[in-house]
Amino acid sequence: MRISLLVVAVLALVASGCGSGSSAPKAPTVEAAHTYRLAGFEPAGKVAAGKPVKVAFTIEQPNGKPLTAYKRGAGPHTGIHLIMVRDDLSTIIHRHPPVGADGKLEQTVVFPEPGRYRVVVDAYPNVTGSVLGTQSNFQLFGSVDVAGDYKPKPLPVTGKTVEADGFRFQLHGNPHLKAIQAAFLTIGVTDRQGRPARFTPWLGALAHAIFFREKTLDYFHTHVCAPGASGCTSTLGGTQVTGTSSRPGRLTVGVLVPAPGTWRLFLQTKLGGRVVTAPFTLVVK
Repeated sequence: MRISLLVVAVLALVASGCGSGSSAPKAPTVEAAHTYRLAGFEPAGKVAAGKPVKVAFTIEQPNGKPLTAYKRGAGPHTGIHLIMVRDDLSTIIHRHPPVGADGKLEQTVVFPEPGRYRVVVDAYPNVTGSVLGTQSNFQLFGSVDVAGDYKPKPLPVTGKTVEADGFRFQLHGNPHLKAIQAAFLTIGVTDRQGRPARFTPWLGALAHAIFFREKTLDYFHTHVCAPGASGCTSTLGGTQVTGTSSRPGRLTVGVLVPAPGTWRLFLQTKLGGRVVTAPFTLVVK
């Protein structure tokens, strides 16, 4: 969601005398809406696959000053989530870059394959008043072009079981997902020996559920937290959803996406000291 601050134009009409002649009223001049935007985004040109690249930017506020104050705390709804996904939804990169004193954010990443990557800057500013309305965050978007022979991969039909880094992610039941309606996926996670996996908090959550829609790359992001954790509820319009996990090997993942279609869910959780990504393909009615 790109947040706009509306500029109110007030037009005063003044009548001056009577007569037989007439003139068309002069239209008011309305300034462009003031918005948050990405400033000084890097890299500006194409980059090489498989090599470290610096991604950097500042969020410019509607008043033209850099945003320096972001929410802090134990939950996942803090700071900035920097997410980069290839156009064919085959690769995702998820980071949480530190914010400099001047508001500049820098993160070194490696883009593994050629192609165009959409960059999502999911920001949780520490603002007061009604600047964001009922929203606690907003998204800004950019892109990075990685040089080379881009060969898009077809979106796979994953079914109910995904193997990732030695762990098995098993989707239980037959979920019926609808746009703009909160729903839940129950996913069991086991290691090579079939034992329930133990989740380690990462970026403020036990698991991150990142959703992208095929072709349009519409985006939504929810989290799975321990029961009673704060800052874990995701909102779309007036609807909310909160994912939970109360025991090893079991995740209840909230789903709340804005449009029907085929979606790619990147389920990320920290297991055995490393972040494991399990991608699922979901159909939303």
